[in-house]
Amino acid sequence: MKFHIQQAVRAVILLAFSAMIASLHWTGELTKYINPKYDNLSKTATILFFMLFLVQLTRVVSKTTQHCHHHGQACCSQHDHGQSPFTRKKMLSYFIVITPIITGFFVPAKILDAAIADKKGASFILAQQSQNSKIEDYLTSNETIDENIYDEHEPDPRLMEEKQEMTKKQYDRLKQQLSQQTMLKMTDEDYTIYYEEINHNLANYLGKQIQLKGFVLKEEDFSQNQLVISRFLITHCVADASIVGFLSEFAEAPTLKEDTWIEIVGTIGQTTYDGAILPVIQIDNWVTIEQPESPYLYPINIRMNF
Repeated sequence: MKFHIQQAVRAVILLAFSAMIASLHWTGELTKYINPKYDNLSKTATILFFMLFLVQLTRVVSKTTQHCHHHGQACCSQHDHGQSPFTRKKMLSYFIVITPIITGFFVPAKILDAAIADKKGASFILAQQSQNSKIEDYLTSNETIDENIYDEHEPDPRLMEEKQEMTKKQYDRLKQQLSQQTMLKMTDEDYTIYYEEINHNLANYLGKQIQLKGFVLKEEDFSQNQLVISRFLITHCVADASIVGFLSEFAEAPTLKEDTWIEIVGTIGQTTYDGAILPVIQIDNWVTIEQPESPYLYPINIRMNF
C-alpha cells in the first residue's frame, strides 16, 4: 500500500471548504458575506465539496504495482529520484487555496462601516440618489413588517419572504398606498421600497413623519447639524455593497460619532446638495441603539408578469 501525500492534502482542503461553509450557516455569519437568496446555493456547494472529499479519499491510498526492467534491474517503484512531492509552485498554489479557509475559520467578519462608505464615495452617492435609480436596486425583503399595507386581495409580503420577490403589480399597488400613509415606518423588509419611492416622488411625501434606523455617516462639507442615517445594500455579496441613506438635520448631530447606530422619528423635507434636490429629515426624536444582528439590506426581485 502506498500513501499519497498530495492527494491527502487535497482531501483535507475539500473537507475544510465544506466545514467552513457549513460553519457559516450554523453560526448565521453567512449573511455578513452574501445575499441570503444564495443560501440554498451555498448549501449545495457544501454538499458538493463533501462529496468531492469522499471521492478524493479513494486516491489517498493505493496498491503498489511493481514494473521491473529486464536484465535484473531494480523495480521502478523503488526509485523516487530524490524528488519532493511539494515544489515551490505547488506550495504557492496550496497557500492561495487555503487562505480563504483560514480567514473563514479564524478571522471574524467585519461589518461595513462609515470608513468603507467614504471609500465608496458616499457624498457622490448622496447627491445622485434621486437620479437614475432602478427599481431592482432599491428593493429588499428581510424581516416581517408590523402592519399589512396590502389590501385583502393582495398576498401578504411575509408569505413571499423566502422567495424575496413580488410582482410588478404588487409593487405598484404598494407604492400607491405608501403615499397615503401619514407615518412611514421603515423596516428592513420595506426600507428600500420607501427609499426609492421617496427619492423619485419627493413631493408626495413632504411633511410626512418617518421612522427609520441606521448608522451615522458624516462628510467634511456638511454643516454641524447634518449627518446621513445610512445603511449598506448588498445585491450579491459584500464586494458590491452600496450605501443608501437619508440626509438628516438636528441640533444634537455634533455629539454623535460616525458608525453610531440610531433610530429616529422625523419630518421629511427637501434640500439641495451639490445641485441635486433630495429629501432631508428634520429629526424630532432619536435614540442610540445597538448595531442590529443583520445590519445589511438585501434587494428582492420584481417579476414583470401582472
